[in-house]
Amino acid sequence: MIKGRRLAILRKVQPISIHGQVSWDVFFSDPANSDSPLEMARVGPEAVDRGLEPGDEITLEYLLGSVTSVTKAQNTK
Repeated sequence: MIKGRRLAILRKVQPISIHGQVSWDVFFSDPANSDSPLEMARVGPEAVDRGLEPGDEITLEYLLGSVTSVTKAQNTK
């Protein structure tokens, strides 16, 4: 995906430090298929909404095939 967004279900957020630089590994799955494989994106903590919990529906913003932000999905009902 060059640029776009995708809905997912948050499974876990895990901090990781590489040479003192903190990033977050965000684990997610497809909301339409509960048996879908777990996927992961590594982003900076500034790119992730605060207060996200496992099971939340999230929106992943992509640019050039990489996740650039993770936000809580807006309820469109």
